[in-house]
Amino acid sequence: MGILVKNLSKFYGQQQALQEISFEVKSGEVIGFLGPNGAGKSTMMKILTGYLQPSTGSAFVEGINVQANPIDVQALTGYLPEHNPLYEDMYIREYLLFHARIHKCSKQRIQEVIELTGLQPEIGKKIQALSKGYRQRVGIATALLHDPKVLILDEPTTGLDPNQLVEIRNLIKSISADKTIFLSTHIMQEVEAMCSRVLIMNKGELIIDKPLADLQHEKNQIIQVVFDQSISEDSFAHLPHLISTEQIDARSYRLKFDTETDMGGEIYDLSRANNCKILSLSKEQESLEDYFRKITSH
Repeated sequence: MGILVKNLSKFYGQQQALQEISFEVKSGEVIGFLGPNGAGKSTMMKILTGYLQPSTGSAFVEGINVQANPIDVQALTGYLPEHNPLYEDMYIREYLLFHARIHKCSKQRIQEVIELTGLQPEIGKKIQALSKGYRQRVGIATALLHDPKVLILDEPTTGLDPNQLVEIRNLIKSISADKTIFLSTHIMQEVEAMCSRVLIMNKGELIIDKPLADLQHEKNQIIQVVFDQSISEDSFAHLPHLISTEQIDARSYRLKFDTETDMGGEIYDLSRANNCKILSLSKEQESLEDYFRKITSH
């Protein structure tokens, strides 16, 4: 069943952190959970894992009510919080053994997650001697020890260098085949690389819940064009679907349109009407990062 949230709200005193949130995540989905700082993402994840109680509404993981049965839910859930809590004076295997005893996992399972998360090269080290990337691997290995059906990851790639980021991304993709993954991140490339659906929070409200493919269609079209002479800004005003015009230099312009339809033909007609030639024209799609900023800035 995955995750089900119904009319969930959370108050901290007079401050409302979550406002009547409802959504459903089916088993096997990889969800990108986005929002600016203070949007309520971490609060939602803590409620889903049983660390916080909602003020109103309810949440279910694999059909189990989180508020009524938090221990049962935690047995089905793997959680990597934003600030990965590790005992730095422990060796990797020692730390995993400590958690395996809590979950009553076998030593064989410890070896399986070590291999799955690529910890073998550093297995003889204490956690305090590990790089940020390997510390995140230890956190993910801990979350995977009891073979959970749902994996909740809060900013798993924050602070990683480009190589470490790719390694953790590949690791998450490799374990997504048979698990529901709820992934909070500020890195838009991670969402595009790993997620099938996107939830976007802003100021405690859920403002977007759509498949990633649908968001790709909603993003604006951007065309950068260079003419052989300058054109007055008024000449662009009659272009259909035009959102904005940015003059880069005397003859170069960056045009933004709110349509998927190729606007190259319209720009060609514009050049003829102004008795000039197009020296270059390049088309791009608005990035997910631009789309995110646009919808969360209002």
